[in-house]
Parts: sequence; structure tokens; C-alpha cells
Amino acid sequence: MSKHKGMESSSAPVHQNGGFGSSFGFVLACVGSAVGMGNIWMFPYRVGQYGGGAFLVPYILFIVLFGLVGLSAEFAIGRRAKTGTLGAYEYCWNAIGKGKLGYILGWIPLLGSLGIAIGYAIIVGWVVRALAGSLTGEILTQDAAAYFTQATGNFGSVPWHVLVIVTAAVILMFGATKGIEKINKVLMPSFFVLFAILAVRVAFLPGAVEGYKFLFMPDWKDLLKVDTWVMAMGQAFFSLSITGSGMIVYGTYLSKTEDIPKASIRTAFFDTIAAMMAALAIMPAVFAFGIEPNAGPPLMFITLPNIFRQMPMGRLFATLFFLSVAFAGITSLINMFEAVSESWQTRFKLSRKGAVALCGSIALLVGIFLEAEPSVGSWMDFITIMVVPFGAVLGAVSIYYILGYKEIKKELEEGREKPLKSCFGPLAKFVYVPLAVVVFILGIIYGGIG
Repeated sequence: MSKHKGMESSSAPVHQNGGFGSSFGFVLACVGSAVGMGNIWMFPYRVGQYGGGAFLVPYILFIVLFGLVGLSAEFAIGRRAKTGTLGAYEYCWNAIGKGKLGYILGWIPLLGSLGIAIGYAIIVGWVVRALAGSLTGEILTQDAAAYFTQATGNFGSVPWHVLVIVTAAVILMFGATKGIEKINKVLMPSFFVLFAILAVRVAFLPGAVEGYKFLFMPDWKDLLKVDTWVMAMGQAFFSLSITGSGMIVYGTYLSKTEDIPKASIRTAFFDTIAAMMAALAIMPAVFAFGIEPNAGPPLMFITLPNIFRQMPMGRLFATLFFLSVAFAGITSLINMFEAVSESWQTRFKLSRKGAVALCGSIALLVGIFLEAEPSVGSWMDFITIMVVPFGAVLGAVSIYYILGYKEIKKELEEGREKPLKSCFGPLAKFVYVPLAVVVFILGIIYGGIG
């Protein structure tokens, strides 16, 4: 009898949308959310700009810290509250009798997820357009800057923009957790394989060694510079998708038998591997062709196509590159849509398909007027500098202070063989939460650090 009850509780769905079928599927979904444009167009440049191998010291330190106590907190409150952003914040603030205030505050990180999704869908549309141009060879036969400019004018990328949003919405409409898990089990391993192929090919380019020097030759003096630590902290924080919203919803679908801190560290590990693979595929190629290293959209949409044009079998490698980036973009967008859709579905009793359709429609209707590069750039700056980091701070404070470490610790230890170490609580409350506040403030001062 007890055996039957145990089996029943472990296999029972954790949410009306179902649950992740395995720890591996959950981690891949989280890696899919975390691995995005920041890993590809910002990380390689930041490594070289701030001390090469020396930059990796603070970066890995922050990745471990934020992964262990930041990601774990968001997964744990999702699983504890059994619902995503709005319900999770209400749950936290109910601990001090202010559930309604928590619900209102929860809208800030939720709108942050929607805001990122609006801009992100436009950028992924550019990627899919570049993929199509790679398949036809068009991006390699005409000036890459002109090709990019065509996509980034007013209403310059509507069909690709629509395709990206419809793809993400369809995946979520027909399967929820099953859809998320299945698509990430295909797309994320594919991302790693494709970037590995690119990294190996690039290693044989004459002059590639200068790229490795740029990435890994440590300039230890840079560890004495404040900017190195600030940028490493910002890159680590945003790379893990700690937004006070997105990872909460994935925690909602997590079985009680899963070890959350262990899953968090695995997610952080694979996210870092993805960033390193992007760096190994991009920077040696940049130096091999004597092009000035830079960051942001110009690196991906102008510099790299110009490199692929000069490489033997460049069309094939351009296709592999933009295909892998499209995979990373779609899996991240799925998480953003899911965070919003689950909350609306649960809070307003919408059907699954209705909530996803509403989210996708808003993303398209707003985003279609932001397609010009200056517009989407300003939009993303506001969302990523002001809204998302503030949402992350709200999440950290709500979980570790309002609900309290003593309470969330019960959830963090659920599914673990050993209790958490005694340093976990102080690390979370007195190091992680203050650093989340610092990330928010420094982002405003620097005009963005992630």
C-alpha cells in the first residue's frame, strides 16, 4: 500500500500543464533558456577585452554563486508555490500577510519577461533571415552590412518576425512541458554539436592562434580593475536568465524528487560551456581574417558573414552558425513566453492555447513597430537595464527575506540526499541578495553590464 502511494506521489503531475519527465530534460530546458545572444555576441568580446584568461576567474566565481543560490531560489519558489511568477510572489508575501502586494509586485518581473520576449523575437527574426540568406548564399554574395540594414529598417523583417513568434507559440500550445522538454532535447544538443564543428574548423585557419591569445592569454593586472569584476558579474548574472520570472515557471514543473541545487549547478555549467564554445568558434576566426573584434549585432550579422565569405565552404559554415544561433534564440524565447502564459493561464483561468496566443499576439503587435534597429535597441536597453534587474532583485528579496530562508530551505532540501551546508543561508542572504541590488545599480550607472 505504501509503495503504491509513493509511486503515485512521485508520478503525479505537479501542475495542470504537466511536469518535466526527467532531470536531464529539466536541465536542458533551463540551459535552453539561459543560452542566448549574450553568450554568443557579448561573452567572447568581454573575455578578451577584460583580461583574457584573467576575466574567467571572477566570471566563474560569479557563475557558481549565482547558479547555486540565485537559480536555486527561483526553481525552489516555483516548485513550492506550484505556479509561476504572479502566484509565486503572492505566496512569498502571504508569509507576512501581504499576498495582494506580492501579486502586484509580481507583475514587474512578469512584464520584464514579456518585454524581453518582444525585443528578442525581433532579433531572432534577424537570425532566421540570416539563416535563409546563408542557405541561398545571398548573405555571402552581397555586402553583409547592406543585407543587415535591409532587415533592420521599419517593418524590415515582418515575415521572419512572425515565423519566430508562431514557431515558439505552436511549440507551447501543443504540449506545454512536453513541448518544452522535447524541443530542448533536440535543439540544445544540436547547438553544442554545431558550435563544436565550427570551433574545430576555425582552429585550422591561418592566424587563428591570435584569437586564442585574445581569449586566454591572461592579463592578471586586469583583476585589479573594478570594470573587470563589474562586467564579469553582469555577464554571469544575465547569462543565467535570473530575472525573477522565467526560471520560476520551470521550477513549477519540477518533480519533488529532483535535487534543485544540483540541477542549478548543472545548468550553470552547461551555460558556461556554451559561452566558451561560442568564443572558440568566433574569436579565432575574427583574428584569422584580421578583423577588429567587437560585440553586439555587428559581430553576428556583419563581421561573421564577411568571414564566412572568405572561408572555403563558407556557405555551409554560415548555415551551421546561424542554425545554431536560431536554436539558442528559439529556446530562450520559449521560456519567456512560458513565464507569461502560465501566469495568465493560472491567474485568469484562460485555456492553455488562449494564454499562449494572447502572449504571442501582444509580442507581435508591439514588436512590429520596434523592428528598426534603433527602436529595438532602445527598447531592449530599457527592459534589460531597468525592468529585468529590478525584477531579479524583487525575486531575491521576496524569496530569501519576505518568505525567509528557513522556509525556502525546506524546498531546497526536498529531493536531496544531504542537507544544505550551513554557509548556504548566509551566502544567499548576505552575499547574493546585496549583489543582485549592486547589479541593478551598476547597470544604470554603466548603461548596461549584461
